[in-house]
Amino acid sequence: MFLLALLLGAPAFAAQRADAVKSVVVKDPYLELHTGPGRGYPVAQVVDRGASVSLVRRRTDWIKVRNDRGVEGWVNRAQLERTLTPDGEPVRLAGPGPDSRLEHRWETSVGYGDFDGASMVSASGSYALTQSIVVRADASQLLGNFSNGWLVTVGIAHIFMPQWRVSPFVGIGGGVVQISPKSTLVQPEDRTDETAYAGLGVRGFLTDRFLVQAEYRKFQVFTSRDENEEPDSWTVAFTYFF
Repeated sequence: MFLLALLLGAPAFAAQRADAVKSVVVKDPYLELHTGPGRGYPVAQVVDRGASVSLVRRRTDWIKVRNDRGVEGWVNRAQLERTLTPDGEPVRLAGPGPDSRLEHRWETSVGYGDFDGASMVSASGSYALTQSIVVRADASQLLGNFSNGWLVTVGIAHIFMPQWRVSPFVGIGGGVVQISPKSTLVQPEDRTDETAYAGLGVRGFLTDRFLVQAEYRKFQVFTSRDENEEPDSWTVAFTYFF
C-alpha cells in the first residue's frame, strides 16, 4: 500500500525545453533526423543545407527539431552546433543540465561488493516509472573461498530527492540465489533458494550523465532446511543513464 501511494503521488516527468536558441539554419550538407533521442534510432528524414529548423525540446544530448513542413526528429547536440543561428552566428548549446537527472528513464550499472563474505560482481538495469520510483533488475556473480554462485533479483526502489546531486533511497525485492560449494573430497549438492531483501543506499551524480551509488541490503534466504539464512551485502556501482 505504501509503494502504491508513492506511485500515485509522485510527480510526472518534466519536459526540458531545448535552450534559449529557438531556430537554426543547417550548415552541414544535411541534418539527420532520428526517430528517437539516440544513435540507435533510425534516421527517418534529412534536412538539406540552408533550411531552417525549430528547436522543440531536449533530452540529455539530443534535441527534438521541426522543419517548416512540420516534420519532427531528434538531432545530436554535436551536429546542431555545426549549424548557424538565423543571424549567421555559430550555435552554442550547453551540455545536459541538472534537469536531465529527472527526465531520463533508463539506467545501466556495473558494481563490485560483498555478499556474506564472498566477492560480488554485479550488473543491473533500471527503468524509472516516475521521478522517484525505479524498477531494477540485478544479476551478480558470487566468488568465495569455499563456494561460488549466482544471485538474480528484481525489486523496486524509492529515491527521496531525485533532483539533488546526492540523494538517499530505499528498496525491496526478491529473487533467486544459487550456491555451488567447493569440495575435493566429498561433492556436496548445489543449492538454489528463493530470497527477499530490503535495502538502503545513497546515490550521487559525478556528472549529468553518470552517477555512483552505494547500497546495503539485508537478505532473507528461504532454504529447504529447518532454519532460513540472513546474509547481507554491500555494493558500490557506477551508473550511466539515458
